[in-house]
Amino acid sequence: MNKTIRYAAAMIGALLLNTSVAQNWPTKPIRMINPYAAGGFGDTIARPMFDQLGQSLGQPIIVESHAGANGTIASNVVAKANPDGYTLLIANLGPIAMNPVLYPATTLDPLKAFVPITQLVSGPLVILTHPEFAAKTLPELMQYARNNPGKVSYGSVGPGSTTHLAGELLALKGKVDLLHVPFKGAAPVITNLLGKQVDIGIVNISLAKPHIDAGRLIPIAVTTVKRSSILPNVPAVAEVVPGFEVNPWWGLMAPAGTSPEVVARIEKEMIRILQIPSIATKLRESGLEPEGTTASAFGKTIASDLEQWREVVKANKITLQ
Repeated sequence: MNKTIRYAAAMIGALLLNTSVAQNWPTKPIRMINPYAAGGFGDTIARPMFDQLGQSLGQPIIVESHAGANGTIASNVVAKANPDGYTLLIANLGPIAMNPVLYPATTLDPLKAFVPITQLVSGPLVILTHPEFAAKTLPELMQYARNNPGKVSYGSVGPGSTTHLAGELLALKGKVDLLHVPFKGAAPVITNLLGKQVDIGIVNISLAKPHIDAGRLIPIAVTTVKRSSILPNVPAVAEVVPGFEVNPWWGLMAPAGTSPEVVARIEKEMIRILQIPSIATKLRESGLEPEGTTASAFGKTIASDLEQWREVVKANKITLQ
C-alpha cells in the first residue's frame, strides 16, 4: 500500500471515528472554562442556562474558573484541549476580540484556535455623567469635548478593557480628544464619578442602573447600535455618532477541530434555552440581552469586532505592556 492510499485510509478512518464520537456524544460531564474568577457571568448568571443545557444533553455541566492574564489562561486551556466536545470556552469580547490586537505576540488567533458555537448574551455599556457636569446629553458632550480638547476625562475599568477601548472608539468616531483615566474595576469608576473626580464614566448598565434610578448619575447614551430594552429612553451613541458600536458579549466556543455535529447540537440547545421566558427575564434583570445566535453569525461578529478594534488600536496608537 503506497503512502497516498495509507494517508487516505487514515483520513477516512479518522472521519468515521469522529462521526461515531459525535453520534454518541455526550457520555460524560462537559467542562465550561471560565476566563474570570468565580462569580460573575460565567458561573452565577449563566448557571440556569448551563443547568438547562446539562438536562437536555443528559450530562452535568461543570464550570471551572481559570482566571488570569486577561482571559489568556482560559483560552490556552481550551485551545490545547482535545476537540471532543467535552471542553468548551465561556468566551468574552475582551479576551477573544480585543486581546489579540492589544497583545498579538502572546494571544491566540481566535479565528484559528477555536470554532464559534453561539453568542449567548450581549451586555450594553452606558456612558454616564454626574449632575454637575456641563453636558447632560450626547450632543452636548461632543460639543463640549470639541470646545475643550483633552480636558474631558472618562473613567474605565482599566487599560485594555472594553470600557477603555469604548472611550477610544468614541474619540475616534466623534473626532474628539478625551482624557482616559483608568481604575481597577467598575466600582471605583462609579465612586469617582459620584465624587466628580472624572467627567464621564463607561460601565455596564447593571452596575449603573441603581444610581440612574436614584438620580445620582445621568445616563448620556448606551453603546449599542440600537437602544437597550433595559434603558429604553436613553439614546444610543450611534444616533449621534454614526458607525459607533460597542456591544460586549459572552458566548460559547470550542477547540478548533471539534465535530460540526457537536457544535450544531449545542448551538440548537442554547438557542432554545435562551428563549425560555424565565431565563430571558433573569438575564435582562442582570443588565444583559439574550442573543442565541447561530454559530455562523457568532463567527461573523468575532471577525467584525477584531477588525474594529484593530483599527482603533492602530489609529489611537494604543500600546500596553
